[in-house]
Amino acid sequence: MRIISGQFKGRAIRAPEGRATRPTSDRTREAMFNVLAHADWSPGLADARIMDVFAGSGALGFEALSRGAAFCLFVETDSAARGAIRDNIETFNVFGRTRIHRRSAMDLGPKPAAAGDPFSIVFMDPPYEYDLTTGALRQLAQGGWITRDALVIAETSSDTPAPDTPGWDKLDERLSSSARLTFLRRLP
Repeated sequence: MRIISGQFKGRAIRAPEGRATRPTSDRTREAMFNVLAHADWSPGLADARIMDVFAGSGALGFEALSRGAAFCLFVETDSAARGAIRDNIETFNVFGRTRIHRRSAMDLGPKPAAAGDPFSIVFMDPPYEYDLTTGALRQLAQGGWITRDALVIAETSSDTPAPDTPGWDKLDERLSSSARLTFLRRLP
């Protein structure tokens, strides 16, 4: 698994050992970031504050940092995954532009002041076998983690219908390999 484009293009991303995580494929990641780069409704990544929720290896967050995002908060509960994220932070030397939050996306609670300003873009890649997207969206909004018009990119199994969540507008939906990418904008 490698960074596809930007400052860290071609550099390897360390993934955690075992089966606790399922990294987003390079092909799906490329499709996701192509939409972000070219869609009229996309705010772009330049100087964005982003979250990588259910982060796993952190591949989505590191790809965004490589492409110009200012800061990424990685949300992950698995200790092996957090170890891989720490290794990747060191490899890419992005210490001041990252933070790891050891909390379940299903129980985020209120955003602590130390987390800084709310986040404008969220990558969400929950385990395919559980329906966690709607609950995580609710946690992000209720806890003050995201801006009033935040963009969320949710990756689910291609067999899973796109999330239909009150308070969110579905901007786009793409199928890539075995994944469904749903681009959602929070309604103010």
